[in-house]
Amino acid sequence: MLEVKQFSAVVDGKTITIETGKLAWQAGGAVTIRQGDTMVLAAATMDQSIREGIDFFPLRVDYEERLYAGGRIPGSFFRREGRPSENATLIARLVDRPLRPLFPKGMRNDVQVIAYSLSADGETPIDVLAIVAASTALTLSDVPFLGPVGAVRVAKVNGEFVINPTYQQIEQSALDLRVAGTREAILMVECGADQVEESVMIEALQVAHKAMQPLIDVQEQMREQVGKPKREYEVSALPDGIIESIRTWVGDKLEALYVGGRTKAQHGDAMEALQTEMLEALISPENETFDERSLRKAFQEIYKEDVRKHILEKNLRPDGREPREIRPLGIEVDLSPRAHGSGLFSRGETQILTLATLGTPRERQELDTLQPEEEKRYMHHYNFPPFSVGETRPLRGASRRDIGHGALAERALLPVIPDLETFPYTMRLVSEALSSNGSTSMASVCGSTLALLDTGVPISAPVAGIAMGLIMGEGRYVVLTDIQGAEDHYGDMDFKVAGTRKGITALQMDIKITGISTELMSEALQQAREARLFILDAIRDVIPEPRPEMKPHAPRMTVLKIDPQKIGAVIGPGGKIVRGIQEETGVRIDIQDDGTIYIAATDGPSANKAREMVEALTEEAVVGRIYTGRVVRVTDFGAFVEILPNTDGLVHISQLDSERVEKVEDVAKVGDEITVMVTSIDSDNRIRLSRQAVLEGWTPEEAMQRDQRNRRSGGSRSGNRGRGRRDSGSRKPSKSS
Repeated sequence: MLEVKQFSAVVDGKTITIETGKLAWQAGGAVTIRQGDTMVLAAATMDQSIREGIDFFPLRVDYEERLYAGGRIPGSFFRREGRPSENATLIARLVDRPLRPLFPKGMRNDVQVIAYSLSADGETPIDVLAIVAASTALTLSDVPFLGPVGAVRVAKVNGEFVINPTYQQIEQSALDLRVAGTREAILMVECGADQVEESVMIEALQVAHKAMQPLIDVQEQMREQVGKPKREYEVSALPDGIIESIRTWVGDKLEALYVGGRTKAQHGDAMEALQTEMLEALISPENETFDERSLRKAFQEIYKEDVRKHILEKNLRPDGREPREIRPLGIEVDLSPRAHGSGLFSRGETQILTLATLGTPRERQELDTLQPEEEKRYMHHYNFPPFSVGETRPLRGASRRDIGHGALAERALLPVIPDLETFPYTMRLVSEALSSNGSTSMASVCGSTLALLDTGVPISAPVAGIAMGLIMGEGRYVVLTDIQGAEDHYGDMDFKVAGTRKGITALQMDIKITGISTELMSEALQQAREARLFILDAIRDVIPEPRPEMKPHAPRMTVLKIDPQKIGAVIGPGGKIVRGIQEETGVRIDIQDDGTIYIAATDGPSANKAREMVEALTEEAVVGRIYTGRVVRVTDFGAFVEILPNTDGLVHISQLDSERVEKVEDVAKVGDEITVMVTSIDSDNRIRLSRQAVLEGWTPEEAMQRDQRNRRSGGSRSGNRGRGRRDSGSRKPSKSS
């Protein structure tokens, strides 16, 4: 059993406590982290031996969202957590990204970091705590790790930056920024924002980097006091002399690869031809010094060096572009005849088709997570089929990458989506990556804007996205606009920026180096803004604003507001009435607990008919209005007439006719239809009616005056005295359950 040690750091006045030694003794390193009543456990472990046959570092980060942390039982049939929710997957990716660059180059041992939510107070977000917990577990463990990493979340409330805000403060903020970094530089950025200017974003990044320093301090203190010695590991390296041999053979042959206008496939064919020539030259029965696999890997290293050198020294990219140059754009809308909206966006060989579907509010997604958000009515999903990169593989549903890219594009568009009152629909957008050569996620942002405009969704502004890259060398760097696949693979940064003309709506930064400065990020943001405005101009030229009319087959939403007590009258026993309306009219009806009713129909007559049927079920009687109703009960002092469904009133015998009435049944029998006017409704909702007012053509004012006069005189009138003295006034209308 290990000795329990507890350490604390104060971040913007909030105490964060990290404890080790109590839980998970056999992990390489394990800690719990706590802020308020939110607590996360993280454990890090490394395999003893390397994984053979791979040329990458096998890191696996998992976050397990346990609903017991919030005192909840999962809502599934099995009542246990199953596949990770989208939220859990996004947190796992968030934790992974700042850790991955900080492992030694060439290490091939499997490393796994697992984080659990042990307690969630509903106020403190878990994500940045999970990053710090994972970093601390690695820092204290025997796993070689170049950390520690600090992480904070930043909001801006009432003009002031707030570090590690509560969920309620995030709701009030136009900025939701998550930043992770080392002592010296920033490693990871994830952000959603409501059109925030670049200067504000840079200031927030600087504030975040400063705020995370106490978390780095406490991890270094813990490492000194309770950290384990780091384990030795075997470095995966190329055979001695192989790089020099290939470099000598290659000479200036790589220059032929820098040809503008080539497709990705043509460039790949040229690379393969050169590698084949190299293998034939360097492998022979007389020369078996190097194997084919090592030669190919070494060739890629040399090509990587050459690509970076050309960019740094000549400002020449693999496809012949200059650093700020954007690939040719292709923009179309209205491709799918039956989707409610569609947009096709291409940038070079990256092509995204986004299709939009509108639904009723009840089709919103219900969420079963530890976050306060319980549902959402705007969803964006992303799919990356293997044919998009000319490959084959089994389809296994949404991958972590699919979920992450979909969430990023969703976050980018969310600030411009109209609210429910303005646009009473649920919206689902699906971006299909049909061809990929760099930054399909940002192309999805552009495709989604096109689909929303084509659908006729009144978004407040179009949104575009661009991916920025970075090549760093000794004493110099180049920021690249609109990176393609090779530049992402060989470069040092993938910095995705989305926004409107006014400002930024989403950021995501992944880097392969040990950090970048806020000054460099500022330059990248300004360069991204130029590109974003260029793309927005191109979108405006094709579809400048949302279509004024939705497609003929898109649902038209009619919104009614009724008394919540009348919901039962619309639904009926077991839903019989509402089902009958839907079957008769062909509409879809969604009834909310507050009495809001949404009627979705693809044509006006169906919507109008359904609306009339609902209104008839929920209409309130109005004084002075004339109704034709059915007699439902007869007494010796009058007749009760149902003028609306489940609503009836009393026609006193003195108001049944223009002449004296001896017996109520002489004028009105049960089942008869008669036309009456409402003359009064009292505080108990009892209704008085008059047939005489209709027969004699009285105005509503005259009818009310005569009704009041009759009641003051005991309910009698000339020729019919005394008939109303048993009148109890009226019967309270019956209510449906």
